[in-house]
Amino acid sequence: MSKVPCIAIVGATGAVGREILTVLSQRDFPLGNLRLLASHRSMGTVISWRGTTYTVEKLGEESFDGVDIVFFSAGASISQRYAPIAVSRGCLVVDNSSAFRMNIDTPLVVPEVNPHALVDHSRLIAVPNCSTILLCVAIWPLHQRAKIKRILVSTYQAASGAGAIAMAELAQQARDWVAEEPITKQFFGRQYIFNVFCHESKMDQSSGYNNEELKMAEETRKIFGNECLEIAATCVRVPVLRAHSQAVYLTFENPISVEESRSILKRAPGVEVLDDREKNQHPEPILASHEDPVLVGRIRQDLSRSDGKGLALFLAGDQLRKGAALNAVQIAEAVLKG
Repeated sequence: MSKVPCIAIVGATGAVGREILTVLSQRDFPLGNLRLLASHRSMGTVISWRGTTYTVEKLGEESFDGVDIVFFSAGASISQRYAPIAVSRGCLVVDNSSAFRMNIDTPLVVPEVNPHALVDHSRLIAVPNCSTILLCVAIWPLHQRAKIKRILVSTYQAASGAGAIAMAELAQQARDWVAEEPITKQFFGRQYIFNVFCHESKMDQSSGYNNEELKMAEETRKIFGNECLEIAATCVRVPVLRAHSQAVYLTFENPISVEESRSILKRAPGVEVLDDREKNQHPEPILASHEDPVLVGRIRQDLSRSDGKGLALFLAGDQLRKGAALNAVQIAEAVLKG
């Protein structure tokens, strides 16, 4: 793609769509024209970006004429309907939904981990689940050194993962609590503030795992290129506005020390080590919010093992940035560079 690309964002008024605009501006992404697309409910919304005012257009089959790159951030059903149309019009599609992630012919890409998946220059590239991205960025460098055999991960997921409406409801519940009013429960159907509950994605009745947990396992295997990777996840919502956290236990084929792990992670792209035991300074969602790196700390040996092949760590990363918008823009940047 030699010319300055024309860009479209599907779902431009949502939390991820607006974050894509922020990331494009901050990274000075080359752009010839911009088209903001959304459903009929958001049609006519005015958004200012880089000193120019844009009016959101209703998404339709003709929306992709003259467009080079389309970022989809409007949910799986919209991507399933419109992404193939965009591809047929010659667009590069970077899709933030779950619609195509596990398709065998669709690259599932975290640029710090598997940029080689972009070599074939597929016109449709999937962005992994936000929790999967944060996990893979943090543990891939360790995998390169000692080869991970097993992953146990518990996630502490913020409202941002469910979108702007969920974030607004959490804030409203805080106001309700202070005012001693009945708690608003329209989005999640339960009290969110001062509570922790199982991730709201559909649960598989036979296994007891919800879709978020199953996605983390399936997507990580695909990104790592290892169908035999053992992984189990427990995903919960916590009353945090923005940025997810994860507690991770890793089992390796080869021994690896805490000191070496910390050294590896300090050099790893997309990672910032925050691991001060004396001052008790470790990853927190409030520190990761609006930041690009995945914060990694609490790096320690797994005391349940005596062979030096177990490691525990804690991470926090911004779901809207590296977990979605930034990863999508990085994919587009990599394709443009060829």
